[in-house]
Amino acid sequence: MRSHLLNDTTAEQYRRSVTEGVERVAARIATTDRPFTGVTVDALAPRIDGIDLDRPLHDTAAVLDELEDVYLRDAVYFHHPRYLAHLNCPVVIPAVLGEAVLSAVNSSLDTWDQSAGGTLIERKLIDWTTARIGLGPAADGVFTSGGTQSNLQALLLAREEAKTENLADLRVFASEVSHFSVKKSAKLLGLGPDAVVSVPVDSDKRMQTVALARELERCAKDGLVPMAVVATGGTTDFGSIDPLPEIAGLCEQYGVWMHVDAAYGCGLLASLKYRGRIDGIERADSVTVDYHKSFFQPVSSSAVLVRDAATLRHATYHAEYLNPRRMVQERIPNQVDKSLQTTRRFDALKLWMTLRVMGADGIGALFDEVCDLAAEAWKLLAADPRFDVVVEPSLSTLVFRHIPAAVTDPAEIDRANLYARKALFASGDAVVAGTKVAGRHYLKFTLLNPETTTADIATVLDLIAGHAEQYLGDSLDRAS
Repeated sequence: MRSHLLNDTTAEQYRRSVTEGVERVAARIATTDRPFTGVTVDALAPRIDGIDLDRPLHDTAAVLDELEDVYLRDAVYFHHPRYLAHLNCPVVIPAVLGEAVLSAVNSSLDTWDQSAGGTLIERKLIDWTTARIGLGPAADGVFTSGGTQSNLQALLLAREEAKTENLADLRVFASEVSHFSVKKSAKLLGLGPDAVVSVPVDSDKRMQTVALARELERCAKDGLVPMAVVATGGTTDFGSIDPLPEIAGLCEQYGVWMHVDAAYGCGLLASLKYRGRIDGIERADSVTVDYHKSFFQPVSSSAVLVRDAATLRHATYHAEYLNPRRMVQERIPNQVDKSLQTTRRFDALKLWMTLRVMGADGIGALFDEVCDLAAEAWKLLAADPRFDVVVEPSLSTLVFRHIPAAVTDPAEIDRANLYARKALFASGDAVVAGTKVAGRHYLKFTLLNPETTTADIATVLDLIAGHAEQYLGDSLDRAS
């Protein structure tokens, strides 16, 4: 079995095996004509359940054949222009190359003696990102597994900086359409059930600063401690960007930690056209970025950034076997000193490779394309009497629903839209997401593929309308 270990004696076998796998994936991507096959759980589960993991095939080609059957053929392919559902982006080739390199070398980014150059590359990328944000010379940060972990760590720092022993007194303020990880983080941090105060949004789904000011004032009058305000730089459902400058002003006035969840909108940091939409982010105390959303990186690639590097001490623990205190005096850079994780992949390499091949302008141009596409798609929806669209996009998300001409019952319209989404997914012709607005069911396009065209959008809208009308027609037939 030693023949399967990657080392100097098996380098050629490694080259052949990886090449064979890459060729299979390349062939599948080249011939994929739909984002999904429409396979059901009931159809796929028995194929996987029938595999005996205690009986290996002992042959790479045979394993790849099996993988084709249980995964590659029926995977949901984000690179397809009619995948329009969640915050999943097509990935750029330099990043995929970086993924191959980091997986083979298998550096762990917790300590210098496990990563060396990897540590310095990650630190360089953190400095590059904080400079793009404008956080100042004392800024720092660390790569994370994703936006949820980044938000958790930012709120951990905010909790510690609040300097109160009574956690029940702490309050976190976030808009009513902020990411669910804010409430999840509050629970994990031991805060009370009422800790997260939901701030109303305006018609553009942006936090109302007048309402935020009112809540902060109420917090002070009640003798509670405002721990953090979480502003969102691109909400998951609407792509809306909270009024960051005004929120920053209120945070300064009340002495509150300002966190900006820019997991989605961080692509604006590289934008050639729309960077101004995220102005005010430079006044944050902490920022979440997800490169695996709007920087076109493979999952996972995220970071939490802070204005003051000293605040990262709240995540620091020293272990004699790993990062003893003496290493600080010896100026040995151990990233585990900043991280909630110990063992951690060299995910930064993917972004490094991308920047070195494409440059930041190349990334920004791609993100600008999807923002432009969303603006055109909004015009299509706004002009189409078959649909109601909620808000003009600030980024690349559109929330809408089919409104049939002959049906007025909101519950029936809900069911028609739910059916249309399900039927579309089952057909494999396109994949769209769904959400709720004011208690009603809506559909959602999340546009992150520059290869998607307005013709694709128009076709998918026709498919949605067709499925919805089919459901309503069948419903009328059953009723009669």
